[in-house]
Amino acid sequence: MELRQLRYFVTVAEELHFGRAAERLHIVQSAVSQQVRQLERELGVELFDRSPRRVVLTEAGARFLPGARDALAAAARAKASITGFVAGATLRLGTSTGLGDHLDRIMERLAPQVRVETVSASTRARVERVLDGRLDAAFVRGPVEHPGLRRIPVWDDPLLVALSARHPLAGVPELALTDLAPYPLRLTERRANPPLVDLVVDACHEAGFEPVPGPVSSALADTLAMIGSDTSWTVVYAAHARQLRSTRVVFNSLAPPGLSLEAALVVRAAAPPPALEILLAACEFDDHDR
Repeated sequence: MELRQLRYFVTVAEELHFGRAAERLHIVQSAVSQQVRQLERELGVELFDRSPRRVVLTEAGARFLPGARDALAAAARAKASITGFVAGATLRLGTSTGLGDHLDRIMERLAPQVRVETVSASTRARVERVLDGRLDAAFVRGPVEHPGLRRIPVWDDPLLVALSARHPLAGVPELALTDLAPYPLRLTERRANPPLVDLVVDACHEAGFEPVPGPVSSALADTLAMIGSDTSWTVVYAAHARQLRSTRVVFNSLAPPGLSLEAALVVRAAAPPPALEILLAACEFDDHDR
């Protein structure tokens, strides 16, 4: 029984779909199916009930799942226990594009003391990689509820409104959400960023209007390119906006109290990285940095 077989099994059990599991694992579907079959042959049981329309855990699979997760967590803890004793050890840090210039400051502060390897991935993938030991820590926004993880708030990320430079509201220094009610809102799909989408949509509802849905794009660069040509709007983290340069798009503040999302670090609760305190110190920003 190999750790990768357990990892593949757990991923399929969470997705209940071999194709989606393969996407999460960044390998081909046939490799996932083959390794799970080998695991089933070794155990002498069927872990999944497979049909053309669905994949579900068998009773044996449901019983095996907690132990498989425990084994992966134990392997991650064992690996983490010697991280601080390995000469030249690297801090593997999960990041996202929206961190903007905050990440630049953190990297600059860590550089003299800690070697850092950054990995950009979806929130879900970052959390999974912290859990299984492939990452030492990861930045996230929104709640993360897992007994094996510790979530440490590090800063609040204010949101700015992105508009075309030719938009009727482009010259307004502080916008009220109600000012934006007539114009289409371009947001990513909720499954891609639930905390952000829920925050903005709920704020619009509290302001007394239903946002007009605009076309959805998976990439912020594409969204901003389209915004530059029409009257739609979106929101961008202020730290990210400071790194974006465009003559076609402007970034306006929202009138107080504005909108912001809390950024946090997640680490394994039982085995935080030895460099955690150094990393947390690097994440301390003053008002000027924000």
